[in-house]
Amino acid sequence: MEACSFSSLLLIFLSLLLSLWSAAGIRFVIDREECFSHSVPYEGDTVRVSFVVIKAENSWHYGDEGVDFVVKSPHGDQLHDARDKTSEKFEFIVQKKGLHRFCFTNNSPYHETIDFDIQVGHFTHFDQHAKDEHFSPLLEQIAKLEDALYNIQFEQHWLEAQTDRQALVNEGMSRRAIHKALFESAALIGASILQVFLLRRLFERKLGMSRV
Repeated sequence: MEACSFSSLLLIFLSLLLSLWSAAGIRFVIDREECFSHSVPYEGDTVRVSFVVIKAENSWHYGDEGVDFVVKSPHGDQLHDARDKTSEKFEFIVQKKGLHRFCFTNNSPYHETIDFDIQVGHFTHFDQHAKDEHFSPLLEQIAKLEDALYNIQFEQHWLEAQTDRQALVNEGMSRRAIHKALFESAALIGASILQVFLLRRLFERKLGMSRV
């Protein structure tokens, strides 16, 4: 019984080591074009990618212009192509191991701040390390649970980037609304002063004509 417990604990520990994950996240400013490379060591790995255009360089500019995003395999094959996107989230299965390229192109006249995230997941075949049919389902469930946990972290990071973008958009809209209200108030005050001045001039002219 004790040997069984020790074996199960050992297999659980090994299963955690056999499930290999790598992740990379960066927030950067792009002028025209920016490319990143990420090495994927195994074929069949799952690669999850997301990006969000956080803000533009010009604080008064809050349009919906996005960026172009292209993913290429180590042999130059195009794996994904997104055009004019402010955010994107997708995943793909690696067909050829090696250095993958992720390129952004900014078509707007402003510098853009982009939040970019990559997550690579690899699972070793458990049946090569454990032959006991009683442990295989357990290892499979542990692998699925770990995959779900990493996916939650990936989703959370993407949602945080979306929240940052929306907060900046809302802040910019509030600032523009305040400036617009101040401008309209100043214009209204100026128009009132001009109206009073013109009325005084009109009364003064009529008063001068009546004295003559």
